[in-house]
Amino acid sequence: MSAIRRKFGEDYQVVNTNQGITFSAPVKRKRQRFVEKNGRCNVQHGNLGGETSRYISDLFTTLVDLKWRWNLLIFILTYTVAWLVMASMWWVIAFIRGDLSHGGHDPSYTPCVANVYNFPSAFLFFIETEATIGYGYRYITEKCPEGIILFLFQSLLGSIVDAFLIGCMFIKMSQPKKRAETLMFSQDAVISQRDGKLCLMFRVGNLRNSHMVSAQIRCKLIKSRQTPEGEFLPLDQCELDVGFGTGADQLFLVSPLTICHEINTKSPFFDLSQRSLMNEQFEIVVILEGIVETTGMTCQARTSYTEDEVLWGHRFLPVMSLEEGFFRVDYSQFHNTFEVPTPPYSVKEQEEKSSLTSPNPLPVAPTPSSPLGNGGRGSRRERLLSADYADHVEDQPSRLPSKLQRMSSTKDEHLWRGLKTGPTLPGGKASSTGDLPLSIQRLRSSSIPVARQGQLEEQVQLLSLDGDAEEGELEKHRLPAAISTIAAPTPTPVQIPLVGSRPEDNLPPKLRRMNADR
Repeated sequence: MSAIRRKFGEDYQVVNTNQGITFSAPVKRKRQRFVEKNGRCNVQHGNLGGETSRYISDLFTTLVDLKWRWNLLIFILTYTVAWLVMASMWWVIAFIRGDLSHGGHDPSYTPCVANVYNFPSAFLFFIETEATIGYGYRYITEKCPEGIILFLFQSLLGSIVDAFLIGCMFIKMSQPKKRAETLMFSQDAVISQRDGKLCLMFRVGNLRNSHMVSAQIRCKLIKSRQTPEGEFLPLDQCELDVGFGTGADQLFLVSPLTICHEINTKSPFFDLSQRSLMNEQFEIVVILEGIVETTGMTCQARTSYTEDEVLWGHRFLPVMSLEEGFFRVDYSQFHNTFEVPTPPYSVKEQEEKSSLTSPNPLPVAPTPSSPLGNGGRGSRRERLLSADYADHVEDQPSRLPSKLQRMSSTKDEHLWRGLKTGPTLPGGKASSTGDLPLSIQRLRSSSIPVARQGQLEEQVQLLSLDGDAEEGELEKHRLPAAISTIAAPTPTPVQIPLVGSRPEDNLPPKLRRMNADR
């Protein structure tokens, strides 16, 4: 722990205990946002060149995207210009036919449009016709075919202009952007521990009683970075996981909810600490999407949090309370937070700290009695036939169950009785302990008790071995009973009376000399 304090103490110990004053970093000047708090994207497109014509090709969407003042100006100008142009055309027809010179004083004359003597009267006739008012004072006569054609053109053009402008205004008014005004986001985001894990959290709420159907939330981290190849990526976008894998991003937004992003090894905030937060420059963009229940239109609300709007070691105040028969939401506490104890280290530093303080695991040695130990068959046989390993095996039966200990002791007794003296082989050859390796002889002398050796001197059991499988059967008898998985058939013991007082006296002279040399 002292090493950890020496490593991180100088960086994070900023409290003066004498005066009770906490020294903090100087307040940074607010930088330019990528997305404003109200959700407006602070991006302007310039130097389009010849690409401006693309806006004209999609004129309806262009008019809808314009601000309200420009829409109202276009609406008024379009109708005013259309009315003036059509009224001028009716005046021109009356002027060409001479209706203006007669002035309506000659009852025998039939004009194109009755009671049209000047431009104001022609304008009034157009308005009465376009608005289908029809006072009955001004009307088209049958003696004016050009007036009939103009009247048909006026009706068609008026229907098109009405559909375009009125439809544009209707879509402009019914846009779900205003529905986003009743979706709230907390002013600040907080970082604190939840369920033992460091998390980035913020709060969302719905002010209306109508629900947001299929509400889903997403988060983007906007931060400039440089790749290992040296490429600079301005305002690079990185996805923040807010529960996509678990379905926590699907919201039932009937009351304020706290959205949580767990900071782990996959998070871009893996190495973010309380001190490094003061020097970072990033922006978290939050996007809430859903379907408006009343209109069925898709609504999207946006906001953002910069690094100075992320509070380390804070938690949101609760806003839900249980009243008599219902739950009450106090939106006056929606943006308020309070401090909670939170480690000032990053998740990366906490993992390094835990790895330093935790002891190293001891290496696990393979079990000597297991047949699935490491190494080949020959290496296992060499370990089992060594005297050092035999001393280690003597301590193992005490760890085995009582039944396995009895089985191992019985098989070991039969094995050493067979190894005491050698059987008579088919070729007239004699086998004894002198034919065995020196490690087996030491193993026999160190493993057989003295009392058991006295019994073996009274009666020696020789194992009859098949001539063709002599080497294989002898190899099986060399392995201890604890690791032998496949046992050979029990050989028939042959009793041979002892001539001398020691078993070595029954050996041929050549074998006795070999034993003496060894």
